[in-house]
Amino acid sequence: MDNFAIIASGGKQYPVTVGQKLKVEKLAGEAGDTVTFDQVLLQGGASTKVGTPLVAGAKVTATILRQARAKKVHVYKYHSKNRYDKTKGHRQHFTEVKIESL
Repeated sequence: MDNFAIIASGGKQYPVTVGQKLKVEKLAGEAGDTVTFDQVLLQGGASTKVGTPLVAGAKVTATILRQARAKKVHVYKYHSKNRYDKTKGHRQHFTEVKIESL
C-alpha cells in the first residue's frame, strides 16, 4: 500500500502522495522554495494514523513549482422585468506544489 496523507491548507483538505503535483490556495514563496505542511489530518500506509484533529509530529514537505492565476470565472446576475443585468469576472491566485516527502 502506498503512503498517503490528508493535509489542510487554505481552508481545504487535500489527499496527497509523494511525487504528486497539487494546486493549493496562494502560499508565500517563490518557485523552487520548500514549503512544510504541518496540518496533517491523516497519515496512511502500512499503519494508518488518524489525528484528533492533527497527527502529532507529522509533516509533509513540498517544493513550489509556480505561482499563477486560475482561468477566469464569469458571474452573471439577471433580474427579468427590471432591466437589470451585471457581469463580473474573477481569477483566483494559486500555488502549484510538488509533494516531496511525507
